Amino acid sequence: FLGLGIMGEAMARNLLKGGHPVVVWNRTAAKCDALRAEGAAVAASPSEVVQRCGVTFAMLADPAACEATVFGAGGVLEGMASGKSYVDMSTVDAATSRKIGEAVRGKGGRFLEAPVSGSKKPAIDGQLIILAAGDKGLFAEVEPHFALMGKRSFHLGDDVGCGARMKLVVNMVMGSMMGALSEGMALADKAGLSQTELLEVLDLGAMSNPMFRLKGPPCMKGEYPTNFPLKHQQKDMRLALALGEEV
Repeated sequence: FLGLGIMGEAMARNLLKGGHPVVVWNRTAAKCDALRAEGAAVAASPSEVVQRCGVTFAMLADPAACEATVFGAGGVLEGMASGKSYVDMSTVDAATSRKIGEAVRGKGGRFLEAPVSGSKKPAIDGQLIILAAGDKGLFAEVEPHFALMGKRSFHLGDDVGCGARMKLVVNMVMGSMMGALSEGMALADKAGLSQTELLEVLDLGAMSNPMFRLKGPPCMKGEYPTNFPLKHQQKDMRLALALGEEV
């Protein structure tokens, strides 16, 4: 498993809990310590993970991190060979996903993109929604692994890029909703209205949704624990805008 950030650590832990032997790598090596203590093996490079494992999962920050991990020194491609598989669960644009997929297949490996919908709590609870595209045979093989990390897995087609596009559309909707809620709560407060009553009104109507119920009360208290870093949401919104321009 490559990448042990907020999401990746929880996802790798669920694979461990499911009884799978897991080899992990992270750019900041100290982030491997917790999973090492729980039974994971730690590799010195992405290529070592690929060499030691039949299937390598990745959950990385952005397109640049994904490309560096695959194409850089000691990267995924150096360990890739026939019989190896790479499942990239990072959120990237379709072009990046296709580029990585072509490179993996060029080395004889199999590739599946599988970005996820959900943040820290769903990752911890194994309740992510997995949006896969690419090698259907590989999808079938890793469905039991996905079941440990998520509540539902979709195979959106053989065309690599469909998973990336679906994830960007989903995160565009989520970001727009959170922006609207934040602006609405700020406006209600400035207008002398009760934010509690605003949330109650929203929850009783057609705009009722779990995210407002989850995010509204902490915002009211001025509490903003990081479940999904703002820089990543901004990255996804930029990629969604680029997708809109492209199509």
